Amino acid sequence: MDVLYFAWVRERIGLPREVVETQAATVMDLVEDLRKREERYAAAFADITALRVALDQQLADFDAPLDGVREVAFFPPMTGG
Repeated sequence: MDVLYFAWVRERIGLPREVVETQAATVMDLVEDLRKREERYAAAFADITALRVALDQQLADFDAPLDGVREVAFFPPMTGG
């Protein structure tokens, strides 16, 4: 699946997007897999309360299933303006 990173998440990981092969069942499982990759991922996902996630461009929760999902995007909460 395509995994997209925005704002400071992208800055910490050093990539705007990547293709990830995973057996993760939920978003949280994917986060755990990514944290284990290396320190930059661990830093980016250290506090998931500071993150939002979208599955196929729809906001979702971290316990959402990944079955059939083609794109996961991680980003900080947005503010109005």
